[in-house]
Amino acid sequence: MAMKQDRFLGIPIRPITRRRIRNFKANKRGYWSFWIFLALLAVTLPAEFVANDKPLLVRYDGAFYVPVLVSYPETTFGGFYAQTDYTDPFIREEIEGKGWMIWPPVRFSYNTHIAELPGPAPTAPTAQNWLGTDDKARDVVARLIYGFRISVLFGLTLTVFSSIVGVAVGAVQGYFGGLTDLLGQRLLEIWGGMPVLFLLIILASIITPSFWWLLGLMLLFSWTALVGVVRAEFLRARNFDYVKAARALGISNPEIMVRHVLPNAMVATVTFLPFITAGSVTTLTALDFLGFGLPVGSPSLGELLNQAKDNLHAPWLGLTAFFVIAIMLSLLVFIGEAVRDAFDPRKIQG
Repeated sequence: MAMKQDRFLGIPIRPITRRRIRNFKANKRGYWSFWIFLALLAVTLPAEFVANDKPLLVRYDGAFYVPVLVSYPETTFGGFYAQTDYTDPFIREEIEGKGWMIWPPVRFSYNTHIAELPGPAPTAPTAQNWLGTDDKARDVVARLIYGFRISVLFGLTLTVFSSIVGVAVGAVQGYFGGLTDLLGQRLLEIWGGMPVLFLLIILASIITPSFWWLLGLMLLFSWTALVGVVRAEFLRARNFDYVKAARALGISNPEIMVRHVLPNAMVATVTFLPFITAGSVTTLTALDFLGFGLPVGSPSLGELLNQAKDNLHAPWLGLTAFFVIAIMLSLLVFIGEAVRDAFDPRKIQG
């Protein structure tokens, strides 16, 4: 019975891990924020299956088609053009006359131009457009779903890469100390004193922005967040007895750093990751709001904020963008607080 309690899906769970999980669950706000964030991510990750102007499945003349995954010419359904517009009344009647279509919950993609609106764009929320349309006659709900996915994936990807670089730099500084640490700290102070947002704006105005270009540019400055924490842990642990014993046994410095010192440093590092993700999302939103972020037309929360600024007579744009960004950042911060409680040694010992 004890062995069953110490394993999860066949993986052994140490007592300290169980206590961290209990501490994480004890922070109810962070625990439920974690599940809410996962639910939102589960809805937005398959965005093409949730919001699209193409059906999920079509049965026509006895055959099945998957337009959401495969592009079919209009001749397949009795039309004349190379690309099928499934919102075209002729194509819709043709398919429904010989079969049926299954649509996603939102029948618009992030770049779908809605021709039939009750008034000039932006239009207020209706039964067809739940949160209205923007000033380019695009559905706000669809753009939110795609924009949320881009923001979260961008933040998580940047967090992973910046953590790798920051942990590596902090580990080298803290483990070797001396002149290496001294020079590293001076360079870090110079690099950290640069006006990051202005430099990002200048660099983004020189090159054509894209997801990976912005990721690389922001990585140049975001990796410094973890250096201080990792450096302090390595400075503290490099003189421990087990590290001296490993050196005496002839174990190489890289192996000592990775196998013996890094696990202790990661405890403090993990608590910062949700906050780094929130900061990355905020920076991307700011760049998009200023017009130096993702390419024009990309679904973006910052671009929606910019539209709200330009269309004060359409308050649903500003309210939607504000609540989505506020909820996303609040969830990440609450999760970060719960993770911090989980790894807090005082609470683990209690």
